Amino acid sequence: MSLAVIQMVSQSDVLANLRQARRLLEEAAQGGAQLAVLPENFAAMGRRDIADIGRAEALGEGPILPWLKQTARDLKLWIVAGTLPLPPVDQPMARANACSLLVNADGECVARYDKLHLFDVDVADNRGRYRESDDYAQGEQVVVADTPVGKLGLTVCYDLRFPELYSELRAAGAELITAPSAFTAVTGAAHWEVLIRARAIETQCYLLAAAQGGVHPGPRETWGHAAIIDPWGRILAGQAQGEGVLLAERDAVEQAAIRARMPVVSHRRFFSQGAQRPATQD
Repeated sequence: MSLAVIQMVSQSDVLANLRQARRLLEEAAQGGAQLAVLPENFAAMGRRDIADIGRAEALGEGPILPWLKQTARDLKLWIVAGTLPLPPVDQPMARANACSLLVNADGECVARYDKLHLFDVDVADNRGRYRESDDYAQGEQVVVADTPVGKLGLTVCYDLRFPELYSELRAAGAELITAPSAFTAVTGAAHWEVLIRARAIETQCYLLAAAQGGVHPGPRETWGHAAIIDPWGRILAGQAQGEGVLLAERDAVEQAAIRARMPVVSHRRFFSQGAQRPATQD
């Protein structure tokens, strides 16, 4: 069960980004991948016309969704399309979500996850201030979907800082979790590896952390370090900066053994099984 994670350095030119993504997805398919994960904002970085892009895609007038479906069909590849701006289904004039789509090898969209946690943060970098809520609406649902490589939970970037989401995904049956990201260089250097390994360890899932890794319009510098992490927290593949394709195999037998030896789900007490919150002392 081969997995691929892709790192890009996306710019503001949508068509150029799609050409780059197609080349990297072809490399993943040639390497035997059954499922590949693109990074957050794979089709556009640094654009201020997010609403226009999302509206065009929803109305069938944009290039991204047709490209995505055709690429999946051509390569016979399941694709997690990092994020793209999309309004809610059947509401093309509504505010866009930062949407991660799962497309099967027949080019059909089989799952949609709208980013739950928006990155409204001040960071000590060239840009200084990030407010995703200026452009996007928050998602509302946890999503797990069946794929040929196992049950797949969907998350995006800033979600990594909220472990309760990952606990919910594990409880819903996830065996692998995607985290397409565009971490800033500052926050990535401080926390990226700790977070992706922790989320894999605590859920005993494979963590597929696609990334942006370079300099983008804005100006914006992303950390990169895309990785595939196994359920024991080991880094199976990684890349620091620049574009690239990472490949690894899912070992379902070993994953089952890890879960059997350390059955953390059955040991969980607080909140999931009605236990009271711990008392606080004044």
